[in-house]
Amino acid sequence: MIEKMSSACSLAGMAGKKSPLTEGALELVARRFAVLSEPMRLRLIQALFDGEKNVTALAEAAGGTQANISRHLQTLTEAHLLQRRKEGLQVFYSIADPSIFQLCELVCGSIEKRLAAQAEAFKKS
Repeated sequence: MIEKMSSACSLAGMAGKKSPLTEGALELVARRFAVLSEPMRLRLIQALFDGEKNVTALAEAAGGTQANISRHLQTLTEAHLLQRRKEGLQVFYSIADPSIFQLCELVCGSIEKRLAAQAEAFKKS
């Protein structure tokens, strides 16, 4: 189902055609964006861009309490964005879905262009 949704999304966006997603597909997309709508979760994902980290290192990098960080890590793991592995008493997290790199680059690039256009508008005034 995810493959079908992915190709439906790309077909609608890339070809300029208006092929609507099913209700189920829309729900999956909405859930993915909901998971990514929390700034702390984005901090955790960003902290993992350079590789696997344990919960303590992620708490330090993201600036949260270990309990709060663990809750967000659980949400990201359940959404299949992160994966976890246990080594003794420590739990290590890493990026499970490599498309998150492209998504972040796309969103950040879009924001950067919009801000640059706004800054340019102020220069002309």
